[in-house]
Amino acid sequence: MLVLPRAQVESLLDVDALIDALAQAMADFSAGRASVPDRVAALVPEQDGFLAAMPGYVPSCKVLMSKLMSLFPHNAATRLPTHQGVIVAFDPHTGAPAALLDAIAITAIRTGACSALSARLLARENAAVLAILGTGVQARSHARAMCRVRPIRHIRIAGRDPAKAKQLAAELSSSMDVAVEAVSSYRDALDGADIACATTHAIEPVVRRPWLTPGVHVTSVGYNRAGRELDDATIAEALVCVESRRAALAPFPAGSTDLLIPIRDGVITADHVHAELGELVAGTKRGRSTPEQITVYKSVGVAVQDAAAVALVIAAAQQQDIGEQISL
Repeated sequence: MLVLPRAQVESLLDVDALIDALAQAMADFSAGRASVPDRVAALVPEQDGFLAAMPGYVPSCKVLMSKLMSLFPHNAATRLPTHQGVIVAFDPHTGAPAALLDAIAITAIRTGACSALSARLLARENAAVLAILGTGVQARSHARAMCRVRPIRHIRIAGRDPAKAKQLAAELSSSMDVAVEAVSSYRDALDGADIACATTHAIEPVVRRPWLTPGVHVTSVGYNRAGRELDDATIAEALVCVESRRAALAPFPAGSTDLLIPIRDGVITADHVHAELGELVAGTKRGRSTPEQITVYKSVGVAVQDAAAVALVIAAAQQQDIGEQISL
């Protein structure tokens, strides 16, 4: 059994290759060529946390796997990540356990990469100003991934803690050939942005329709069972796309409060969800129709994304002879 810790996963996973692999994987998912049930979770109420299981089989990737991921939001006040977990890959021919991988790196990188895929499919070609809402792991992942699919020249970062926003801006400025600045509010970050990435644990919406510029593409990956990242008007007026209609509209722990709350309140119906990313990739659904149209990609995370990343990591590890082999 191959064991790959976080540092090795990060070094082996090529983001450009992953964005391309995700396009094929999402198309396979939407076409019914992958087996990916909704996530299930065991709740830990005293910590407001849960442990989720996300199994999946993607024949085109030759990957059978399951991710076990915990979300403990109170870890934000400690040195521990709020998200922690592992991925176990199995031999799709025999069912034997084949690899154990750190899930934190894969989740961070594949989530940002799939948001970048959504931007490749939906954002305007000349999108140059990027708003990053949040200052955590996903903020970093999204900033780096978006610059691979659009000609980003300016990044604005906003978060609950101004000091963390400034720290992240300095970190990205030192490693990217892009102008990066911290701003004082989510509204300031969104003003004039061509792409906006919400990566928060917000209860109250951090993306509000009056703050958005016509033609912006919004990605939202944050999750808080008690709240949401996007306001009703943004959802109602945007072209809304998801990874999986079934998952996005399912009850907790699979679904999105950003969609379920406005559906509950009669603001939209389930039919307002325009397309899955895989349908856009395959061309069975159309994306942006005008330069001024606001588009939204609401992510809940599906195991097909992890499978695409696992396939690339294991292949690179085998090619480079990296990782430890153990016997169970």
